[in-house]
Amino acid sequence: MLRAQGHTLREISRLLHLARNTVRRILRSSPHEARGEPRAAARADQHAGQIAEAFIKARGNVVRAQELLAGQGVEIAYSSLTRRVRQAELRPGKRRAGEYSPLPGVEMQHDTSPHRVTIGGRSVTAQCASLVLACSRRLFAQYYPRFTRFEAKHFLLEAVRFMDGAASVCIIDNTSVILAAGSGADAIVAPEMAAFARTLGFEFRAHRVNHPDRKARVERPFAYLETNFLVARDFQDFEDLNQQALRWCHDVANQKPKRALGMSPDAAYLIEKPHLQALPAALPPVYEPLARAVDLHGYVSVETNRYSVPDRLVGKPVTVHKYLTRIEVWYRGSLVASHARRAGDRDVRYTLPGHHSAPNRGKAQQPAPERLLLSDEHPAIAGYAAALKQRGRSLQTLRRLLEMKRTYPAEPFLAAVEQALHYGLFDLGRLEALILKFAAGAFFRLPERGEGDA
Repeated sequence: MLRAQGHTLREISRLLHLARNTVRRILRSSPHEARGEPRAAARADQHAGQIAEAFIKARGNVVRAQELLAGQGVEIAYSSLTRRVRQAELRPGKRRAGEYSPLPGVEMQHDTSPHRVTIGGRSVTAQCASLVLACSRRLFAQYYPRFTRFEAKHFLLEAVRFMDGAASVCIIDNTSVILAAGSGADAIVAPEMAAFARTLGFEFRAHRVNHPDRKARVERPFAYLETNFLVARDFQDFEDLNQQALRWCHDVANQKPKRALGMSPDAAYLIEKPHLQALPAALPPVYEPLARAVDLHGYVSVETNRYSVPDRLVGKPVTVHKYLTRIEVWYRGSLVASHARRAGDRDVRYTLPGHHSAPNRGKAQQPAPERLLLSDEHPAIAGYAAALKQRGRSLQTLRRLLEMKRTYPAEPFLAAVEQALHYGLFDLGRLEALILKFAAGAFFRLPERGEGDA
C-alpha cells in the first residue's frame, strides 16, 4: 500500500522499522504472501469444503484425510492441513485443566499399572500398585505378580499401615477388582471390598469413565517409578523388589520437595496426619481360605504347587489359609503345616522335614531267582542258569529251576545239571526226569527181577 502511494524503498523501511532487503522481498512476493499467508495456506482455504469432508470421512485422522485429498487431486502439506483443521475447529480444542486441592485427610487415590521388571535375571511384567494421599502427596507403592482382590486387600492394609491412618475417601478407576457392577457415580463396590474398607475407616469412590485426571495424584508417580526406581536395578524376587520399593518411597519419593507444595511430601504429611482416620486397634488379617483334601502322596495343591502335610492326614479334608508370603494348613482347628508361599513357581512340590516317613513296603522282598541262581557257589548251576537266561527263557523257567534246587537232594540235582549242561539239555521237563533217575539209586532200593515172585 505504501508503494502504491508513491513512497520510496528507503521511506517504507524507515516507517515500518524494517530492513530494506525485507521490504524488497515483501514487494516482490504475491499478495497472499505479502499479508503473511503462505501459498499452501491460501490453497488450503480454497479447498476448505473438501478438507472438512475428508476429515469427517477419515474419522479425525489427518494423515488419512491427506491421503483422501490426494486421491481427489488436492495436494496439501501435512502441516498446512493440520493448521486448517485447527483454524476451522474441526477437532475439539483442549479444555482448560481444572485445579483440585482437597483438604487434609479427605481423600486418597489408588491405582495399578503394569511395569517391566528384572527379577532373577528375567524380565517379567509386574503389577505396580500405588496409593497417594491427595493433600500431602505421600506415596506408597508395591509390586505383585498379579493383582486380584486378595492382593488388593493386602496392599490396602499395608498402605494404611504405611500412612498410619486412612483418608475418608479412596478414589479409584472402574476396575472390576474392587467394583461389582456399574461405573462412575453408579458404581457398586463389591460387598467384601466395601466391608474391608469400612474396617479400615474409608470408602471407595469411582471416577467417571475416561476421566483419569480425577486421580492425577496417583497417575503421575507411575512414570516416576519407571524412570527412577526401576532404572538399572535388578531384584532377586518379589520380596526383594518390594523391600527396595519401600525404601525408595521413604528415602527418595517422599523426601523430594514438590513445587506445588513448597515442601516435601513427608513434611506435608506431618500437617495431614492429625486429620487421617485412626486405624482400629486390631487390624484384620488378609488371607484366602481354601478347602482341600490331602492326596495319596501327602500333599495339598495351591496354585499348581503342592505343599506337604503329615502322613496321618492322607485322604482327609483340610483348610488351607493362603497368605501373601506363606501357606498354612489347618486340620480341626489346629495348625499342621506352614510353608513359604512360592507365588512365582509352577508345578513344584515342597516337602518339610518330618512330614513324610519312609514308605512301608510290607514284607522284605525276596531276591530275584535269577540272581540267586547266577550267584550260586557251584559253577555248573550258575552256568546252567546263565545259559537259560542267554537263550531268552522266561522268569518263570528260572523260578521252576530254583524250585527244583530247593526240592530235590543236592547230589542228584547237581549231577543232573552237570550232565544237562554238558549235552546242552535245556528242557526242564527232561532235566527233572534226569534228576529223578539219579535220585532213584540213592534213596530208593528197587526190587531185583525175580524177587517179587518169591
